[in-house]
Amino acid sequence: MTKTVACLAGDGVGPELMAAATRTLDRVAALHNFDLDDRHLPFAGEAVTRSGHALPAATRAGYREADAILVASPHEPAFAGVKADLQLAWRIVRVHVDASHDLVVAGPVDEWANRTAVAHALACAASRRGRIVCVGDSPAWREAVTTESAGWNGLEIEQLTLGETLIRLREQPASLDVVVTETHLIDAIVDSAAAFAGSHASIAQAWLPDEGPGVFAPGRTAPDDVAGFGVVDPMGMLLATSLMLAEGLKRRSASRTLERAVGNAHRAKKGEHTREFTDAVIALLPEARTDVEHFDEVWR
Repeated sequence: MTKTVACLAGDGVGPELMAAATRTLDRVAALHNFDLDDRHLPFAGEAVTRSGHALPAATRAGYREADAILVASPHEPAFAGVKADLQLAWRIVRVHVDASHDLVVAGPVDEWANRTAVAHALACAASRRGRIVCVGDSPAWREAVTTESAGWNGLEIEQLTLGETLIRLREQPASLDVVVTETHLIDAIVDSAAAFAGSHASIAQAWLPDEGPGVFAPGRTAPDDVAGFGVVDPMGMLLATSLMLAEGLKRRSASRTLERAVGNAHRAKKGEHTREFTDAVIALLPEARTDVEHFDEVWR
């Protein structure tokens, strides 16, 4: 069955980032033998130029019917309109710490979705290394964690304060795999993890509903004044594409293949320009391929 991705590039550096993402996505889909239909919809400045509206009705109808939404310009004001259009419940952020380790931070969009966020975070931890850290101290949060974790006897579940978590991020980052936290603490943990990793370009983020398409975007993008010179770093965009494969399209082995290729290209410092780095990632895809999650990687 063909999956549909709504691609919202916008203007500025957005088209360059989206081109890198869709080129790579096509190769990953071919490598893992599934079909994708990427539909490019007018968004933000591009949409204003075409129709006079940053979020036209045709664009809204298009992304509502998609299986996932990929956004290259999350700084655009129209992005808030996209999120407001969907029934989003929880947020997940992946921080690429180094070539062999990434940190997942999850949390609700608001207190009403505490249990939803905790449930998804526990499932994510079970699909990875079986370890999760819960950060938060409100009574509603603790109740959600207690209720949802009752059915996960095989997981290592640890309760930490924000301060303890930040110390662990600085001194023992590899000891953290999945962190689930309250809404107002997500950005503090993500920003600290990225700072300790040395780059905010290593962030991919998503907002997801219980049902329907989720929204995926890089954490930060280059300023628009470098658009058109081919020097935009596509790493965050490619990591957002990997996150979309895992959480939006449920193609976790394809997601891991792309994530590995991006990490290997970054570690080898391949390509200082947008196309060069993307070409390097595409070239590394076959050797980064994984069709199953290896036991030592999931549970170590």
